[in-house]
Amino acid sequence: MDIQLKRGLLDVCVLAAIKNEDSYGYKIIKDMKPYIELSESTLYTILKRLEMADMLTVRVAEHGGRLRKYYRITEAGIKRIGDFKDEWREILSIYQFVTKEDNDNDQT
Repeated sequence: MDIQLKRGLLDVCVLAAIKNEDSYGYKIIKDMKPYIELSESTLYTILKRLEMADMLTVRVAEHGGRLRKYYRITEAGIKRIGDFKDEWREILSIYQFVTKEDNDNDQT
């Protein structure tokens, strides 16, 4: 898979993981695990990139005697998810066109 495409997909997956509630690194990985495998180092790179793009904000809070970073999606992050859904419809349409001949051959 193209690295830029994969990066974009992972960014949207992380945004979707925190869309409904603030979350932290370990929980994000746990929530995504049934769908996609993600290492901590990859996640924190993505989180930093999304923070720099103003798609999420970060707050630090104490939890169990330790400091924990909590991530919250911003309006820009929500917009990115919406844009992704629109883009995905177009990608599906292109995929259907590209595989049309394969499907036609399967039916004969």
